[in-house]
Amino acid sequence: MKKSALILFNFALMTGLNAQSFKKSYPETKKINHIDKYFDAEVKDPYRWLEDDLSSETKKWVIEQNKTTYAYLNEIPLRAQLKESLTKIYNYEKISTPFKEGDFTYYYKNDGLQQHSVLYRKLGDNGKEEVFLDPNKFSKDGSTSLADVSFSKDGSLVAYSISEGGSDWRKVVVLNTKDKTVVGQTLVDIKFSGIAWKGNEGFYYSSYDKPVGSELSQKTDQHKVYFHQLGTAQKKDKLIFGGDLTRRYVGAYLTDDENFLILSAANTTTGNELYYQDLTDSNSTIQPILKDFDSSTNIIDNDGTTFYLLTNRNAPNNKLVKANIQDIADESKWETVIPETKDVLSVSTAGGYIFAKYIKDAISVVEQYKYDGTKVRQIELPGVGTASGFGGKKEDKEIYFGFSNYITPSASYKLGVENGTSKVYIKPDVKFNSEDYISEQVFYTSKDGTKVPMIITYKKGLKKNAKNPTIIYGYGGFNISLTPSFSATTAAWLENGGIYAVANLRGGGEYGKEWHDGGRQFNKLNVFNDFIAAAEYLQNNKYTSPDFTALSGGSNGGLLVGATMTINPKIAKVALPAVGVLDMLRYHTFTAGAGWGYDYGTVNDSKEMFEYLKGYSPVHNVKEGLCYPATLVTTGDHDDRVVPAHSYKFAAELQAKQECDNPVMIRIETKAGHGAGRSTEVIINETVDKYAFTLWNMGIKKLK
Repeated sequence: MKKSALILFNFALMTGLNAQSFKKSYPETKKINHIDKYFDAEVKDPYRWLEDDLSSETKKWVIEQNKTTYAYLNEIPLRAQLKESLTKIYNYEKISTPFKEGDFTYYYKNDGLQQHSVLYRKLGDNGKEEVFLDPNKFSKDGSTSLADVSFSKDGSLVAYSISEGGSDWRKVVVLNTKDKTVVGQTLVDIKFSGIAWKGNEGFYYSSYDKPVGSELSQKTDQHKVYFHQLGTAQKKDKLIFGGDLTRRYVGAYLTDDENFLILSAANTTTGNELYYQDLTDSNSTIQPILKDFDSSTNIIDNDGTTFYLLTNRNAPNNKLVKANIQDIADESKWETVIPETKDVLSVSTAGGYIFAKYIKDAISVVEQYKYDGTKVRQIELPGVGTASGFGGKKEDKEIYFGFSNYITPSASYKLGVENGTSKVYIKPDVKFNSEDYISEQVFYTSKDGTKVPMIITYKKGLKKNAKNPTIIYGYGGFNISLTPSFSATTAAWLENGGIYAVANLRGGGEYGKEWHDGGRQFNKLNVFNDFIAAAEYLQNNKYTSPDFTALSGGSNGGLLVGATMTINPKIAKVALPAVGVLDMLRYHTFTAGAGWGYDYGTVNDSKEMFEYLKGYSPVHNVKEGLCYPATLVTTGDHDDRVVPAHSYKFAAELQAKQECDNPVMIRIETKAGHGAGRSTEVIINETVDKYAFTLWNMGIKKLK
């Protein structure tokens, strides 16, 4: 930005400028004459050039936009106070729920402000603590993170994957766990993959062929499973499954006894084929269990040749069934172990038992079962919130689980599987007094009469005077459930007088398949209406008002914010769309985006679907002559899940068409991806910028 423009921009913060003056201070975003034809309709795409992430023009645009954004943010006095407040709360020792591998107990720990959590271990529960893997040493700037670890069954080997710059493409390194020496070569170009060990001889993994052009934006839709033999070159890895048909997501895992290879294949994020191979027979071939994509089904355990499957086939909220291997492809031979209920079921196994984990109105309920389906007990949880874990080895007598909610920091508990009693194992010391806050659940009515749950969290003594700064967070898609969990970033917002509300919108998984289906494809508008109704509930009940409301969401939640603010620009003062899917006509042409078609539909499906998508696509629904909320778009330049072009084009449209003095900024994190693996510094700085932008544009000049 030119110096004169920068001075003008800073002055705008103190005096307020009209929309035309604001536009003069934004970097110029050129328009090109690009038109796409869909059926009989022509659609202009003037910012198509921003999709080229390898272009020097795009890179220059990113630099100039960041200059403008930081020039704005640097002038907000609250920013320094917010950073001090957030850093204080964030700076506590964080320890994950432990897990056992071989003779060791492993856990992640962050001493407070380390860029990345460190993987520690100790012999048993009481041995001497030692660092096992320290991702803070992977890169000087913290942009390389530890993505996953997978141990061989005896715990003597581990394969760990790393992400560079936030990308979904991974490298995998194998270590001997005894002395932490590297075994064999580093594997590269692995994506959307677990690691499934076969004894100590090697492992199965998944990946795509490397695309021609940009690996961060080119389409990838031929997922394949390979087997890597330790001590051999990656180029010799054997193709096990995939490549014959288009399957966008394939994965491999082994049964606990390692006698059977299980293969799951899918073309979208919902529904999968299922196959198995008997590894005890060298002449065996891959056999089908389910050859369609009509259900989501996975094998969770086996007892010899009896398989236990979690499925939503003819059971929208899931059930657990079992079948012998020779009958497994015949659904009529499946026997119910844990039947479907009105609450959504997931399961884990440990200590010779099955743990049934239910979501009841977005809250955890956990029950313990024998393998014959006999209920042993309901697990007593520490409170109302989210319980995680309950997994382990069959021989374990004690296992671990975690528990938290919006005002209770996550603690770990040790559970005796035979007596069902639990005790605190690790409890963090956080500079946040939970007793000072309230987290209440309400049920509000959406546009079509549907009751939608929402949890509202705030400080005790709050006055419902319609002037409380409020962030409404939502997601509403892909069968994902938003359940209560503690976050230091949210705690900082609450401590400074804010309200944090999370709405459990349709499209999510809180009430099973019916709830999911109620918010996808031609029902997608229900999600946005649910979000608008959440804001209206808070405003009608004087928690807040439009002038003190901010909309927040990431990824599919970024779409939620973008669509909601263009459908109803007056519902909020601030919009915070993060790493959003914002161009609904082209999302399926990038990386693995075509796999999201089950939720969204694509323009290729039909003329009706094209018209429906275009009707709410945020990039295509920014209109001249309207006043949109003050908007801070956030993304990462290495996001290869939802490519940053979505955010670039949306910001460009808003900057060109905004007709009031609400600013439109885009904050582009460099060497960062979709969100996973971000360093502590990046998380704190981005959160501070969002909060400062939000409060400043609500007219709040000082913290409480």
